[in-house]
Order: sequence, then structure tokens, then C-alpha cells
Amino acid sequence: MSRNALGARTQQVLSRADVRINGDRPWDITVRDARFYARVLRQGSLGLGESYMDGWWDCEALDQFFCQILSAGLDLGEMLNWNRVMVHLKTHLFNRQAKSRVAAAVGGHYDLGNELYQAMLDRRMVYTSAYWEGASNLDEAQEAKLEFVCRQLDLKPGMRILDIGCGWGSFAKYAAERHGVEVVGITVSKEQVELGQQLCRGLPVEIRLQDYRDVRELYDHVVSLGMFEHVGYKNYPTFMKAVHRCLPKGGLFYLETIGSIRSVHFNDAWYEKYIFPASMLPSVEQIGAAIEGFFVPEKWLNWAAHYDQTLLAWFGNFHAHWDRLKARYGERFYRMWRYYLLSSAGAFRARKTQVWQIVLFPVRAGRLVRG
Repeated sequence: MSRNALGARTQQVLSRADVRINGDRPWDITVRDARFYARVLRQGSLGLGESYMDGWWDCEALDQFFCQILSAGLDLGEMLNWNRVMVHLKTHLFNRQAKSRVAAAVGGHYDLGNELYQAMLDRRMVYTSAYWEGASNLDEAQEAKLEFVCRQLDLKPGMRILDIGCGWGSFAKYAAERHGVEVVGITVSKEQVELGQQLCRGLPVEIRLQDYRDVRELYDHVVSLGMFEHVGYKNYPTFMKAVHRCLPKGGLFYLETIGSIRSVHFNDAWYEKYIFPASMLPSVEQIGAAIEGFFVPEKWLNWAAHYDQTLLAWFGNFHAHWDRLKARYGERFYRMWRYYLLSSAGAFRARKTQVWQIVLFPVRAGRLVRG
């Protein structure tokens, strides 16, 4: 097929989402290399992302572009290509989130350098959705989010809390400072442990390099904010069992996770390769099956609109601080990170992805146990 024919075919597909090639609206795309057409039609979402990283096309408002195409049902990630087939096979043949593998996969994202995340995130370094109700900036919105979590758990001084996937200790530090609790935070990222320990120095907070499968102590409550996406469907029952055994009578489990509108077993090919290796988004059905016999949901909220706004704020910070980051990361990284943050914002805006805040009560011997 000629390049003109490929271009016409690509425009035909994009027209279903009211996106024009070389148009003048913010969500229209400008093609700078004609090889773009064959690459996208052949490789789907991987080709779209990599060709953007290579500078083959541009878009003034990537978040609007992705909202347009996802709202119209144009999911390029579903196109059949060899990379997608290989991810599918690996997912079913191996436990890609096994304890022996997960640290390397997670480190590929969270060990990119604390300087990057300090520039991009709020002053407390919260790397999950903020809560924007009544907030005027990212710092306020992230503090509101942390306070929301604390209130859902009804934290009291002297309580001992487990934070699974604690990041740089943002929740642990806030809960210890504002609510007088002790917190043990665990992560498999070495850079997060190093900085988290510094940020929480002098507080009743312990940041450990530890896998959730190895935790055996009892805690008053358990929190996991934005970590469940790295667990993998083969490990969901193991994860819920591990949390359940850490909770006494009356303990609560607060789970925050990005979610998919349908059950899948692997991630988008571009995100898998460049952003979150060996990750996947759970569905309502998958979470429901995993908690059966362990927990029942008391509250289940969707903060997709809040995450959209959070991602735009993160990109604003990243872009504003790029001059001091570019010597280390380079222009191709800038385009990759811009694509990651703004395509994610568009996905939340289109409700292609969700972010759930779930409060769970434990079940004991088939009975709901409340304090």
C-alpha cells in the first residue's frame, strides 16, 4: 500500500474520533514523517507511542487527543501485533509479578531518580491521585487526599498501620505527624527506601525494603495506595490473604488502585515496554473474586476526574523543571514522559481507566467482623 493510501486509511480511522491529520485544533495531530502511517497501522499503540518519542508526529494537546480517540472507542492497544502476542504469552506462561521478578520490574520505573519525582510531584511526594474538592493547588489537593484516607480509617494516636507500596513515605509521614500513629511502610524500590527514610527521620515511621508476601506482623489497619497495579492477576488471592492475616478484629483495609473497565491479563504494549513493566489494571470482577472469603467492600469510590487533574498538574511541574532535568534524561525521555502523563490524563477523562478508593472489612470464618 502506498504512503498516500496509508495516510488516507489512517485519517479514515481517526475521523471516527473527530481527529484530523495536520488540522489546526488542539487535539489534531501533525505528521512529520510519512513512515508514521505504516508504523501505527502495523504496531498499534506501541507504534503510536514510539513514533511520538521519535518525533514522527506531534499534537498540541495530547490529553485531548487521547480523550477523543478513547471516547470514540479507537483503542489502538487492541490491534494485533507481535509485541502484544509475546506479552500475552509471557503473562499466561509465567508469573511476571513473582517475588523474584517484581523488584526489577518496579525498579525500572520508581528507580529512575528521586530528582525526577521531586520535581514533578507535590511537596510530600504523593504519587497517586490527589483529591481536588476545595483545593486550589497540587499541595493542597494531595494533603486533602491523605487526610481523606486517614479519616476513612478513623486513625487514633498509638495505632500501628501497615502501608504496602509506601513510595517515599508520604502517607506514613502525614499520618504520623497529623494523627500520632506508628507506620511501617514497605516497598521494593531501593531509591524510595533511601529517600523515604530521610523524609521520615524522627517520626515513628519505619520504611522497609520488603515484599508484601513476607509481612507477618499484626497491624490495626492496612493501607495500599497505587501499588495493586503491580500485583498481577495470578497473585491477587495471595495479596488479599497476606493483607488479611495482618489485620486483627475490627481492622480495615484501604485499597487505592487504577482500574480497567473490563478484565484483562496484561498492560498496553507501550506502557508495558516504557513505563510500567509487568503491570496490569484490575477490573471490578477480578477484585471481587480476589476479596471473596477475605473482605467485603464498605465503600467504593471512583476518582477518575481527580486523577485527570492530578496528571495535568504533574506534567505542569515536570515541564516547568525540565531545564534542570534534561541534561540527565534527554529529549527522547521528555517526549516519552509527556506522552505517558498526558495520555493517562486523557484515558481517565474518557473513563477508559478509573481510579478506585475502596474500604474493605475483613471476614473471619465466613462472618463479617467489625470492631
